[in-house]
Amino acid sequence: MATINLKRAYEEPSRSDGLRILVERLWPRGLSKERAAVDVWLKEIAPSPELRRWYGHDPGKWEEFQKRYWAELDANPDAVAELRRKAREGPVTFVYAARDERHNGALALKEYLRHYPS
Repeated sequence: MATINLKRAYEEPSRSDGLRILVERLWPRGLSKERAAVDVWLKEIAPSPELRRWYGHDPGKWEEFQKRYWAELDANPDAVAELRRKAREGPVTFVYAARDERHNGALALKEYLRHYPS
């Protein structure tokens, strides 16, 4: 698997980002497509709306959020396989909208791929 970077959608894109993959169900608020410079938008890899509502960006729920999100990923092998294929081609950057850089879906997704490489 190639290098996986994480970057907020509101940060400036750079050449070192490689393939920029938006891993959110909703487009980042107030951001134009040009400024986002997203190459691929994989809505189906993002946490479900129900899980997002339950989590509510509460760091106290982080560990349980990861478990629930990983279970959703286990139940979505086609989307995970597509993401793995893209990540094997070269460096990728998971683009996300959350403000919290230590507790967000992109980080949980990266950890999932690291824990369950295949």
